[in-house]
Amino acid sequence: MKASDAIAKVLSGNNVTVGFELIGGMIAHLVDSINVLGETKLISLHHEQAAAFAAGGVARATNNNSIGLALGTSGPGATNLVTGIADCWLDNYPCVFITGQVNTYELKGHRNIRQQGFQELDIVSIVKSITKYSTQIQRKEDLIPELQKAIDISTSGRPGPVLIDIPMDLQRAELNDDVIDYLNSRKHCFQRMPNISEKSEKQIEEALLCLSEAKKPLFLIGGGAVNEPSFDRWVENISQLKIPHVASLKGSEKTPAGDGYFGLIGAYGTRTANHAIQNADVIIVLGSRLDVRQTGADVNDFARVAKKIIQIDLDSEQLNNRVKGHVNIHATCEQFFHMYLRSGNSKLNTSPDWFDTLESHWKNKFVNEYNELTISPFNLCSILSKRFAKQPVHFVTDVGNNQMWIAHSLLLDNEQMIHHSGGLGAMGFSIPTAIGVSCATDCNVVSISGDGGAQLNIQELDIIARENLPILTIVVNNESLGMVRAFQEMYFEGRNQSTYWKGYSSSFVSVSKAYNMNSLLIESEQEFDDAILAFVRKPTPTLLEVVMRDARECKPRLAFGNPIDQQYPCGD
Repeated sequence: MKASDAIAKVLSGNNVTVGFELIGGMIAHLVDSINVLGETKLISLHHEQAAAFAAGGVARATNNNSIGLALGTSGPGATNLVTGIADCWLDNYPCVFITGQVNTYELKGHRNIRQQGFQELDIVSIVKSITKYSTQIQRKEDLIPELQKAIDISTSGRPGPVLIDIPMDLQRAELNDDVIDYLNSRKHCFQRMPNISEKSEKQIEEALLCLSEAKKPLFLIGGGAVNEPSFDRWVENISQLKIPHVASLKGSEKTPAGDGYFGLIGAYGTRTANHAIQNADVIIVLGSRLDVRQTGADVNDFARVAKKIIQIDLDSEQLNNRVKGHVNIHATCEQFFHMYLRSGNSKLNTSPDWFDTLESHWKNKFVNEYNELTISPFNLCSILSKRFAKQPVHFVTDVGNNQMWIAHSLLLDNEQMIHHSGGLGAMGFSIPTAIGVSCATDCNVVSISGDGGAQLNIQELDIIARENLPILTIVVNNESLGMVRAFQEMYFEGRNQSTYWKGYSSSFVSVSKAYNMNSLLIESEQEFDDAILAFVRKPTPTLLEVVMRDARECKPRLAFGNPIDQQYPCGD
C-alpha cells in the first residue's frame, strides 16, 4: 500500500470528513490519495493561512466533535499555516496540520547550513510552542503510528493543534497492507469524562453548597464550558431557575440569551454583566482564564464584594493565576455539570430581588448607545437577531470594532453560535473560518468583517462562490482601522497615518462582483434589514458592504485603569 493512501484511510477512519489545502509539489501525493479515496472532501483555497483558519472552523462548528485538517507544501506553504495553527492553540481546537517536506536524502540534517533541498524548512521547530505535538517523520515505519498518535493527542485533555511533517519520498513509499488494520477495531470517540479526583469531587460539592446558600450567586461561563456535551442541559437548567449568568468572549459564543443571561463581561461587555460581577457574593467561574479584557487592569477591584470566587478549569496552571480564587478546582466543566445536574439544586437561598434588580438594570442599560450614527451597530445586531430568530445559524466575526459590536449586542437563540478569534485576535479570520464552518454544518453562515480585516483574506470570496456556499459576508466599512484609530485619538492626539487615509476605501461590492457573488451596497438600516431578509429566504453567496463612515468606536468601552463597571461614556 502506498503511504499516502494509508494516510488518507487513517484520516477517514478518524472521522476527518473535510480538509483544506493549497496544493504544492511536496503534498501532491497526499492530495491525490485523499481525493482518490473520496472519504475526506478536500477544498482548495487560495492561501494556506485561510486553509488553517477553515480547518479551525470545522472544530469550532462541531463543538470539537470533528477534527479540522489543513495541508501545506514545504517552505512557504508550511509557514503560511502558522497563524491559523496559533489560533487553534490559543482557542483550544483539535486540528491536524500536515506539511510536505523535501525528500529525506535532501534534508540538511545536522549540517551547519541553512538549507539543503529547495524549500526545505524546519517547520517542526517553528511550531513547537503552539502545538500539542509536532514531529517530522524520519522512517516510513513510523508514519502511521505517529499520525494516529498526533490525532489522539489533538483530541485528548485540553484540545489543540498537532503538526506532522512528511518528506515526499516517504509519502510515496510502500507500506505493508496491514498497517491500518487497527482501524477496524478502533472506536473513535473522544474521552470527554476522565476520572475525577476525590479532592476535586469534594470541592465541587463545596461549590454546590456555596451556590445553594448564596444570596447573589453568579456563573461566569468561559470557553472551557461551552463545548462540553452537557452544557446545553446545564444552561437550560440555570435559566429555568433564573440563576444569573454572564460570559467571557469565548463563553458568549454558544450561550443562548435565556432568562438570567446578561451577556459579555469586561472591557467591551454589557453594563449589566459588569454590574453583576461587581455585586455578586458567590461567583463560579467555569473554564475562563480571566484575562485583562475581562477583569480590567486592577484585579483587586474585580468582583469587589464576592465572598467566594470558585474557579473550575481542566488546566491546573490557569487556576489561581491573575485572579486569586477562594476555591480552585482542577476538573473539567463537564464533571461539574454532571455533579450539578445530579444534585437537583432546587434548594436555593437567593435573595428575591437579585434577579429582578439585574433584569431591571438590563432593560435600562442594554440599549442603543449610537443614536448619533447614521447606521447603529447595536441596531444591526438587533436586525440579525430578529431575522435569524429560531433558526440554526453560525456567525463568524473578524477582529476589531466589528467583533466587539457583535460580542456585546448580538443575542443568540438555541442552536446558534458565534465564532471569534479569541486569544490570538487575528484579522483575516472571518471569511476563511466561515468556509470551514459552512463545510462542517448544514446551517447558514454569516461572516462579519471590518474593511481592514476583510482585506487580509478577501481572495477566499472566490471559494465561497465556486463552492456555492450559503454564506452571507458582511463588510462594515468605516474607511479606517477603527479600533486602533480610536486608540490613536485617545492617546496620540489623533495621529492616525496608519489607520485612516482621508476617506479612501476599496469598493468591496466591486471586488465581490468580480468573484461572481451577489453584492449590495447598504447605506441605511432599512436596506440592511431588507437584505438580511432576502438572504434568509434564499441563501446564496452574498456580500453586503455596509457604509458606516461615522462609526469609529465601541460603546460602552473601558478606559485603561478604570473598574469594569465604570465604562465610557457615562460610567455607572
